[in-house]
Amino acid sequence: MPQGHTRTALAQGEGPAPGEVWLVGAGPGDPGLLTLRAAAALKRADLVLHDALPGRAVLRLVRAGATIMAVGKRKGAAPLSQTQINTRLVEAARAGLRVVRLKGGDPFIFGRGGEEALALGAAGIPWQVVPGVSAGAAAPAAAGIPLTHRGLASAVTFVTGHDETGHLPETVNWEALARTGGTIAGFMALSRLDEIALRLLAGGLAPETPVAIVAQATLPGQVALHSTLGACTLEAKRAGLPTPALVIIGQVVGLAAQLLPAAATAPGRRAAGQRD
Repeated sequence: MPQGHTRTALAQGEGPAPGEVWLVGAGPGDPGLLTLRAAAALKRADLVLHDALPGRAVLRLVRAGATIMAVGKRKGAAPLSQTQINTRLVEAARAGLRVVRLKGGDPFIFGRGGEEALALGAAGIPWQVVPGVSAGAAAPAAAGIPLTHRGLASAVTFVTGHDETGHLPETVNWEALARTGGTIAGFMALSRLDEIALRLLAGGLAPETPVAIVAQATLPGQVALHSTLGACTLEAKRAGLPTPALVIIGQVVGLAAQLLPAAATAPGRRAAGQRD
């Protein structure tokens, strides 16, 4: 194949063929944000291995007779290890099953989709990916916060709040990130918010920098806590926010106060910015 050209890994067609594995993004939780291709894949699958999804309504689309297995990880706990998940995917595909690996958000954004694709490729298993709406984009939008805005933020950084051991990732230069500017969107960052805030403050980010924590984004129980970098740790602990939650740091957070009054609020959903 010519240099610079590779076969597309994006899914094409209605669903996996026998012996294939599709890595499918379930989106942020609201089933209305599931892609048409993801829905078609669920209706065709023989086996669905799913994460601890923020919204389980998407599983209703799985066809009758298919096997549904929960393999999701939350705070380091999982029914299966990542190695065991990889093995199960390979074994199911070799048995001729049409397999969907269903992941919250997008499979390739902090979803370990890349690790599973590598394992499948090494085993000679055909795989494709169905992109999903990432919480990194959906949660701010649902809370009335544009990640970028002319004059306020011309860059966005997606970062994880903990590594596979549950600790703050040492591969992230938090002090340098504070000096980069733009918006920071922290996945799985709530449990390490105190450390993150201290590192960003040490890097020169002002204590009054706006911070929003959006919990259960796009779901009926969505709630957002608005605070500042200097006060967010204490206020988050007092609020006892549910998970999953995304932490958004930057000047764009302040726009929610102007944008939300003119936005429609979904029935049963607390307006973003309302504190517990």
